[in-house]
Amino acid sequence: MKNKLVLVVALLVGILAFWMSARYLASERAKLYEGAVKIKIIAADKDIAAMTELTRDDLGIKSVYKSAVGDNVFLPEDADRVIGKRLKYPLKKNEPLWWTHVDMPRDIETGLAPVIQKGKRALSIAISGAAAVSGLVKPNDRVDVYGTFTFPSRTNPNQVESVTFTLLEGVTVLATGSQLARQNTESGNGQSAGYSMVTFEVFPAEAELLVFAQQTRGQLYLSLRNPSDVDYKAEYPSVNFEYLESMLPSINEQRQLDNRTSM
Repeated sequence: MKNKLVLVVALLVGILAFWMSARYLASERAKLYEGAVKIKIIAADKDIAAMTELTRDDLGIKSVYKSAVGDNVFLPEDADRVIGKRLKYPLKKNEPLWWTHVDMPRDIETGLAPVIQKGKRALSIAISGAAAVSGLVKPNDRVDVYGTFTFPSRTNPNQVESVTFTLLEGVTVLATGSQLARQNTESGNGQSAGYSMVTFEVFPAEAELLVFAQQTRGQLYLSLRNPSDVDYKAEYPSVNFEYLESMLPSINEQRQLDNRTSM
């Protein structure tokens, strides 16, 4: 009888723990998506090859978080402007249709200002080459911005040390060089021309941060995100030589684990 009672109690505790865990996960998910707005956009209804002349049968409607795509995608009301235009890049089924994907006529180009969301600003920063992911960053991409700076050492004010920070996450790229999201590419093969400036869409406070970072003997770098990756980390450590030395074993261990699980 006693063993049966213990079993029943254990079962009840397990059910309670499962219920509490489910409630906690639901609460965390609600926090993550709090304030997120979903919009309907035009997406590929099937795999479409480059240079295809788009028809209504090629296009579908997809619901996505606005923060994941920004304003540089086609909305359902833009369908008539897309039909009959050629696709410059191949698209997989369900991929969003970006302005850069479609060979649109020049008469729709109205400059950068109309693209900027209200309350935000366009800011150009000198970034090119390896710092811009070998020049592969393009308009509409979302990137994280890192900065490496030289500061007086906290432990020895007479010495200096290099420190790397994550400055901003998930920043929308409005332009690379003079190439805007809604323009044709400058070269005939669909590749963006070389550039030495990248223009971001940021809030005013973020603009001040980036300007200050570049003027403080800082070197800025970009890392490219998958368009569907909208997860953000609340806080990142500052990386200096001491931190790097202490963390290298665990960093490499995690890399090995990721490699094994991806096989």
